[in-house]
Amino acid sequence: MRDAVDPLIDAVREDVIGWRRHLHANPELSFQEHETAAFVADRLAEIDGVEVSRPTETGVVGRLVGGRPGPTLAIRADLDALPIVEATGLPFASTREGVMHACGHDGHTSILLGATTVLAGLRDELPGELRLIFQPGEETLPGGAEALVAAGAMDGVDAVIGLHLWAPDPVDTLVVRPGRLMAACDVFRIVVQGRGGHIGIPQDAIDPIAIGAQVVTALQHIVSREVDPLEPAIVGVTGFHAGDSIGVIPQTAVITGGTNAFSPAVQELFERRIGEIATAVCAAHGATCSYEWTPGYRAVLNDEELTARVASIATELFGADAVRSGTPLMVGEDFSAYAQLAPSCFVMLGAGNVERGITFEHHHPRFDVDEGALDHGVRLFVHSALELLSSLPTRAKELAR
Repeated sequence: MRDAVDPLIDAVREDVIGWRRHLHANPELSFQEHETAAFVADRLAEIDGVEVSRPTETGVVGRLVGGRPGPTLAIRADLDALPIVEATGLPFASTREGVMHACGHDGHTSILLGATTVLAGLRDELPGELRLIFQPGEETLPGGAEALVAAGAMDGVDAVIGLHLWAPDPVDTLVVRPGRLMAACDVFRIVVQGRGGHIGIPQDAIDPIAIGAQVVTALQHIVSREVDPLEPAIVGVTGFHAGDSIGVIPQTAVITGGTNAFSPAVQELFERRIGEIATAVCAAHGATCSYEWTPGYRAVLNDEELTARVASIATELFGADAVRSGTPLMVGEDFSAYAQLAPSCFVMLGAGNVERGITFEHHHPRFDVDEGALDHGVRLFVHSALELLSSLPTRAKELAR
């Protein structure tokens, strides 16, 4: 089968690169992906056998039903870009000021379109169904995955796979890791309420900046002194906003940030202790505070059995030296929403290239990917789909009955 399929993958290579460059030049922010979603829906509609639906405003789902009964496999890609001014100098750089595909989602979308094109050509030989999920809003809470799930995108799905282009790793490599892969992420907001006054008469004021600085420092003790040192965890303050005049002590200071962890118990600790510490520090200095905690994405936890099978497929495709289990990442991903409903496997696909200067981190204005990774992604999705549709148990359908 591989000898017959690989020429089909080769045939879509230039299309995949072209789609990626078009999307890169025309990025759209989270939940504003109207043109991107229309482009995806139009491309899917051009592929014989694909049924296209728009279950959310900027989400697209395709269904490709094979020629004989079998399980349902979902494959997910994300659509949105970031509020970043691009500085790559690429001939297909963003044409929209202040918006950039600085995380690789343009590649993810193009990879899945390419894989769909190939698999549709094999439709009569496929058992079961492919569910092709093109998701908006991965970069911004509450994320687009939950809305697609609520709209039925995962109904009847027996397993779900996805990938992320990963510039820190070299092209031609993959991380296929069972269990913990990407952390849960939550966000918090603290408003320190003091009493404003003149910088020259500080005794009559309650300075929310000085108090807020102590809150920031105190929060760092949660991980260092209240979390098991063997348990990965982060409390990060990423925003501190107060005052707009040198001579004025402001009334309030606003502190914002996020947390990352794998353990639900650690998440619960963070939610409770951040508020307790902020309240206590403020009270010690005669101030008050308000505290908001917003749950974000769950941890991405790869199913052991499914991941072992995907790792085996990747090893056969790219060689044992190219595939490794890697280490957990403390960044978040709402792919985890799909994993609540079916066994899942999320792969980190190397996309960096030192020799070509493709070395910048995700979310950097000069971020780019080696487009050779696009071909690897199509191959992984196509061969994984062929193998898994032929062997997955139809758990979801059995539960539905």
